Amino acid sequence: MVTNPTPETAQVNGTNFQPADVNDRVLSIQSHVSYGYVGGKAAVFPLQCIGYDVDAVNTVNFSNHTGYGLFGGTRTSPEDLTSIFRMMEEIGLLSPRRLLTGYIPNAAAMEVIKELAQKLKSRNPHLIYLMDPVLGDSGKLYVSQDVIPIYKEMLSFATIITPNWFEVETLTGVSLLSLSALCNALSILHKHVQHVVISSIPLQPWLSDVIPETMQPPASTYDQQAYLLCISSSRTIGSNSHSTVHARLVPLIPGYFSGVGDLFSALTLGHFNPSPTPSDGKLHPATQTPLSFAVAAALHKTHSILEFTNTFAAQLPPEDRTTTDDEYDAAEPIRKLKRMKARELRLVQGQHILREEWREGQGKDLQFWDGFWDSS
Repeated sequence: MVTNPTPETAQVNGTNFQPADVNDRVLSIQSHVSYGYVGGKAAVFPLQCIGYDVDAVNTVNFSNHTGYGLFGGTRTSPEDLTSIFRMMEEIGLLSPRRLLTGYIPNAAAMEVIKELAQKLKSRNPHLIYLMDPVLGDSGKLYVSQDVIPIYKEMLSFATIITPNWFEVETLTGVSLLSLSALCNALSILHKHVQHVVISSIPLQPWLSDVIPETMQPPASTYDQQAYLLCISSSRTIGSNSHSTVHARLVPLIPGYFSGVGDLFSALTLGHFNPSPTPSDGKLHPATQTPLSFAVAAALHKTHSILEFTNTFAAQLPPEDRTTTDDEYDAAEPIRKLKRMKARELRLVQGQHILREEWREGQGKDLQFWDGFWDSS
């Protein structure tokens, strides 16, 4: 918890926490739910915890996330989005230094947001735009096919993108089944965007065979524990050299949790400083890039929130923490509702995690992937 905060410095668990620049506003455009923590509800509060003012525009207004199986509400029309942005601009409220976009329900809404991103970027070339291309996961699309080409057109406006493995495959047309395919996919994305984060790739045998030995999971846990690999890749503008790649494995926490990618993307944007100074004492260019530093912080905090949430859920009565079973869930829908409720991210209760000051060398850094491009 924060004790006796001041506008300049908050004391968090004995650590001095320095908030973002007071002028560093974020415009967050993504989904909203009344209950729970996905979309903007998983992004706005964490960004505020690390010192940002956040202006939120909702692309949908739902009662709860769709994983419950039952939900109500509406999608924001393209006309309403246009009206919101127009009025913000007319009265001088549309000057963010950072832009975050997440779930956008259809192509018509995407066109409105593409036009806005283009306008903001042309007005301020230094705008930091993190685009989370929320297309789907685990081989399943969340959106209609006509959204995909618009996302591809928007890549050139983005500073950072944070797709998962399925979204990388969808945007590039490359199946991630080998290191050469992974190199190819990153090369395609880097033609348009400087900083690429692949938020999660399951540690399949082909990937385990090629990651450096220093990144391998402990031999004692490999057969019993599933892992996900997170990759950051940054290239130098105007250079013909390959990007600099860092990565880190994290253990997969069993169960269905929503809003994880939304939280991760928000924290990545919040911790990203494109021009860190040596006096910051937070980043050593010899071992980290501004992106890998931000991703390390986001990955650590996101995983810690998941562990915190999972610990809470494990202490609930058995009827509130049932395992996923499609047949039983269909016969007794209340099982799924209770399970989804139990696994809502514990952001408020875990805000001490979000507020932690992050510095390189805390044992959770991403590692430089030496030789990544050797096979390309």
